[in-house]
Order: sequence, then structure tokens, then C-alpha cells
Amino acid sequence: MAPAPPAPESVVTPPPAPVQQSTSYANCSAARAAGAAPIMRGEPGYASKLDRDNDGVACE
Repeated sequence: MAPAPPAPESVVTPPPAPVQQSTSYANCSAARAAGAAPIMRGEPGYASKLDRDNDGVACE
């Protein structure tokens, strides 16, 4: 009797990487509702349009 052929190798495909979504808020009310305010310069969601006095802290 001939030996059985080897079983096919299973190929594992990793799931796709999550899509990076940028965080932005239409206004400070939206940022507050999301629990994100105040937002420091450099943090996700910071935009100069939300920082009226340009001190690096939006929606204070």
C-alpha cells in the first residue's frame, strides 16, 4: 500500500489592519458630547478652529 499524500498546508490570512480614522469635531459642543473636551494641541481632535484664544487648548 502506498503512503497517504501529505495533508495540504492550511494558509492563515491575518485580518486586515483597522483603518485609521482621523478624529475631528464640528464644534466644541460635539467635542464635549463625545467627552473629549478640553483637547490639547497634538491630541486627536484638536483643531485651531476650536481654540479661540490660540493657547493650545481647544474647547476649554
